[in-house]
Formats: sequence, structure tokens, C-alpha cells
Amino acid sequence: MAVLEILEFPDSRLRTEAEPITEVTQATRTLIDDMLETMYAAPGIGLAATQVNVHQRLLVMDVSDDKSEPMVFINPQITVLDPELGEYDEGCLSVPGFYETVSRPQKVEVSALDRNGESFTCQLQGLAAICLQHEVDHLNGKLFVDYLSTLKRQRIRKKLEKDQRQRA
Repeated sequence: MAVLEILEFPDSRLRTEAEPITEVTQATRTLIDDMLETMYAAPGIGLAATQVNVHQRLLVMDVSDDKSEPMVFINPQITVLDPELGEYDEGCLSVPGFYETVSRPQKVEVSALDRNGESFTCQLQGLAAICLQHEVDHLNGKLFVDYLSTLKRQRIRKKLEKDQRQRA
């Protein structure tokens, strides 16, 4: 397994819409393992393939307290079960150091494939539902900063660009 490089906002590759996975192969399972290792090392609770510059509809999550419940979603399709929005302070491994309040549905159903290519459907609520929606946004080329005001988004962009120049 390997820790992969996570793209950071405003990298334009984060705006690429991911393509569906047509076949779950050993290469797919290796990518899943690498993404889980990357997510845990970061540390984070979710990671979309887009964030590691792989533009396939794949994401991993683990919202458990002890990081013992990894979840894999290939080609996820979300259905909102309760339109009532909840506000959560979201952060993102691609927008390091920033947390902002975002409103999202609190209860969803997702249909996807697992790491073996088997289809499943489950209901998620609370943090798991929020995390799933956040990661699916990545697969669609969207970031949580897109939910913020233009002023906040520009402030975050300038700070991250400055940090990236200093590291270079």
C-alpha cells in the first residue's frame, strides 16, 4: 500500500468530473487500499479518487471513532430521504486548515458497488450522510468551498496559494 499525493485547492484537476468504473479489478482494489491508507494518514474521514488525481467514481470513508469501519463506494448514486438540512462544519483534505459551515440533507440512501464489485444499498444519516455527499461532490468536480460566499472562497484560495508557494 502507498500514501498518495492529495491535490489541493485551487488545483484545476479537482474540477474534473469522474468517470464511472465499468469493471472492478485488482487495480481498483489496490487503489482502494492506497486511498484508505492515504485517508487515515492525512488524517481524514473521507477521500474521493478525484482528490488523488484518479478520475473514477470511487470514494472511501470511515467515520468511526476508532477508524475500524472503512466503507467503499464505487459509482455511488445518492437519493435524499429527508430534505431537512443540517448544518455541519466541514473541512477537506484538499482545502487544508479550513472549516466552514455547509448545509446538506441529513439522511440519504446510497446505491453503489463494494470493493468486490457487488452492488449494495444502504441508508446513512448524520456525519456519514454529510461525508458521503461531500465526497460525491468531489466526484462531480465540486468542492465544499463552492457553497461559500465568493469573498470567503477567494480568501481561502489566496491563503492556500501562498502556502503552496512557500512550500515550493
